[in-house]
Amino acid sequence: MASGVKPRVKVPKSASAGGTVTIKTLISHKMESGQRKDSDGNIIPRSIINRFTADFNGQNVIDVTLEPAISTNPYFEFEAVVPEAGEFKFTWYDDDGDVYETTKQITVS
Repeated sequence: MASGVKPRVKVPKSASAGGTVTIKTLISHKMESGQRKDSDGNIIPRSIINRFTADFNGQNVIDVTLEPAISTNPYFEFEAVVPEAGEFKFTWYDDDGDVYETTKQITVS
């Protein structure tokens, strides 16, 4: 597991039924490309977030495949329609098999 990985998500607490909300996500991750060497000349293994998904009440909203050129601490901002109250689930997948998840509730007014 990569050290210091911390997902952060900003979702409005409420929205109008059928309304669109802006969601912002950031995950703190070093994102090592596998191209660099350490001080002893050994290749530092690749360690990147290779996939990001967001679901709302079990329905996929966004699914992104990431490549080695992605920057450190990847940030995503996207819009989603909120038809009803529910839960957003955000998932980041790491090269080493680790999965980082967080959820956020949203109510409908």
